[in-house]
Amino acid sequence: MKNQKRRKIFPLGAKLAVIIGVIVLVSLGAVTYLNSYFVSRDVRVTAEENNLTINTRSASSVQNELSSIRSNVLQLLDLINAVSGGQSVALAKQAEAFFFERNAGIGEIILLTKYPDSDEMITHSRLRNIRFFTSNELDYESTDVFLEQSTDSLARACAGETIAMNASPFFSNGVLALLLPYRESGLEQCCIIIFSMEDISSVLGSGSTNETFMVNNSSDLLCHPENERVLSGQSMKNHPLVKYMRDNNQNNEESRQIIYKAADENGNETEFIGAYQKITVADICVFTSVPLDTVLEGVKTTRRNNLYLMGVVFFISVVFILFFSRLAISRHLRRLTAAAEEIQQGNFNTPLISGLNVKRRDEIGVLNQSTVDEQIFLNTFARFTNRGVAKAIARKEIDFEPHLKDVSIFFSDIRGFTAISDGFKNRFGEESPREIIGFLNDYMSRMVNCVTISGGTIDKFEGDAIMAVWGILRDEDLSFEQLPDTDPTKKEKEASHHAHIQQDAINAIRGTIAMRYALMQYNKDAEAFTKAHEHEAKAKYKPHIRIGCGINTGRATCGIMGSEDKMEYTAIGDSVNFASRTESSNKPCGTDILITQDTYNLLKKDYIKCEENGYTLPAENEADEIVVEMIPVEFEVKGKGAQHFYGVVNMPNFDIEAFFRTSDKDFVLDPDCARAVGKTGPRTLNEMRTLLGIPIPEFESVNLNEEENKIQVKK
Repeated sequence: MKNQKRRKIFPLGAKLAVIIGVIVLVSLGAVTYLNSYFVSRDVRVTAEENNLTINTRSASSVQNELSSIRSNVLQLLDLINAVSGGQSVALAKQAEAFFFERNAGIGEIILLTKYPDSDEMITHSRLRNIRFFTSNELDYESTDVFLEQSTDSLARACAGETIAMNASPFFSNGVLALLLPYRESGLEQCCIIIFSMEDISSVLGSGSTNETFMVNNSSDLLCHPENERVLSGQSMKNHPLVKYMRDNNQNNEESRQIIYKAADENGNETEFIGAYQKITVADICVFTSVPLDTVLEGVKTTRRNNLYLMGVVFFISVVFILFFSRLAISRHLRRLTAAAEEIQQGNFNTPLISGLNVKRRDEIGVLNQSTVDEQIFLNTFARFTNRGVAKAIARKEIDFEPHLKDVSIFFSDIRGFTAISDGFKNRFGEESPREIIGFLNDYMSRMVNCVTISGGTIDKFEGDAIMAVWGILRDEDLSFEQLPDTDPTKKEKEASHHAHIQQDAINAIRGTIAMRYALMQYNKDAEAFTKAHEHEAKAKYKPHIRIGCGINTGRATCGIMGSEDKMEYTAIGDSVNFASRTESSNKPCGTDILITQDTYNLLKKDYIKCEENGYTLPAENEADEIVVEMIPVEFEVKGKGAQHFYGVVNMPNFDIEAFFRTSDKDFVLDPDCARAVGKTGPRTLNEMRTLLGIPIPEFESVNLNEEENKIQVKK
């Protein structure tokens, strides 16, 4: 199963921004709420105390004002009674004038007498402040109208009740009437004091957030900041605060503060802080109230501003976190993710890893270093096992269950390696292992490069021998072979399978032909290396070598083999053994590359010009044309009968420069080595033998029985 790329539905930067944003919102929200709660509570307590203080002060001032007016009037009446009659009348007039000069707010003082056995009240005396009426443009008749319509209240006053009345509707001005019981010579009398509410209004105050008003014992409005309500003679008996005061009269409460609900000036129900205070004059009550919304307006404004500030801080925090996470986290994690995805695709040497910052002193730096360490480990692991297998494991493309697969198997071997090894021992002694390994690594790295570029998989190294397989990692399914011939899909699957194994064989031959060029390049470089060190005491050198390569295509058992402690992904079977024997037959056949008859039969129709195809190839296959020659010795192969080997001469249209540039963009073709392959390569086996210095064998004397008992020369 192929590894699927995981989608990043919710990036880490967005998660971090959301988390920090929630923390900011919760923190600032909690601070705003707690601040609003405690400040609101403090402001409310302060407002209640202030409202009660204003009410108490206003009530006290009103009582003092009314008491002063009553006291002054009664003193005036007593004085006039004391000096009335005879020559003393002038003194009474002088006292009256002096009184009104000192009390300009008092408009008129009327003394009514109610005689026994009669409901009629007779004016006993009448003192009028002419200046009051003139300055306020009042009619004298207004007093008479008021008296005529207030007979009940006057009778009650004569009976001993002190009454305050709103006379403003009669005078069209803010005027208050105070009805006082008065006793003289045993008669029931009533003193009516008509005076301006201006002084009382100033005492109650106006223009503040607290509203203070005054009512009499009948709940008639006596004084209010809105003078129109007083002039209209409005009753306040339905006012919630007044009703509460009336309902609690039985408790004899002189003062109280409550929270009540009422409609505000816009008609909306709201809460009010209300306080009332009764005064001792005329059963008058002073009320003070203030809307809670007004009291808490500053708190609400502050809370609203805090919410705006919270929104700004939240926005700035999110932007900052997104910006910070993008630069300091997300960008580096994206690089790390991209590198990890490359590793999952088997690209262990991706340049993305070299761009990771391992100098960071945080978790990302640790992850970056771990990824670099993982790259080093995977490359080491790939070298110790097999890079193709390692990539397939990383991509999750490998099936660890053993399967039968049709593959192309390759073996190579250095000719005369024992003698070469002895030469190193004789020259370098104890240092010979290092020199031998250095020489082999140079040689094998060039050969492995050819296998890798051509799509092969290195299976193993055995001394100087190399085993490689093409097609071993392909997802092979041979179940179509069990289908009946009448099944229409069988031919399609057979054709697809045939094309795959053909391509594997072509790739194996292409990689092996490239080895011929790489070997000539090695020999040329080895000669230069040896010459450069020839004057040293223990002159380093690299030997000139020849190799033999064998390729066989056939069915093999492929899978993980070994124990729990050591395993390898390999191929086994007769086809593998036959490939090994094919490689060993190069020496008696005087060749460097041999393919078996099975490989030849697989390719001859489409890639090798021969009698079967009329020496012509399909146009699409000309680039992969293979020139081979049959070895003129027939072999008897155990289990296969008589067969021939075929020596690979050349791939005349092979672009060796393009081949190597797939792994090295700076590759430069060596014209001298280019004679080994391609358009300038050999056209016959003898040309190839001459080029590589291989003697032409005498096939009459070849006895392969000495090499392998499974192969016998047919007599």
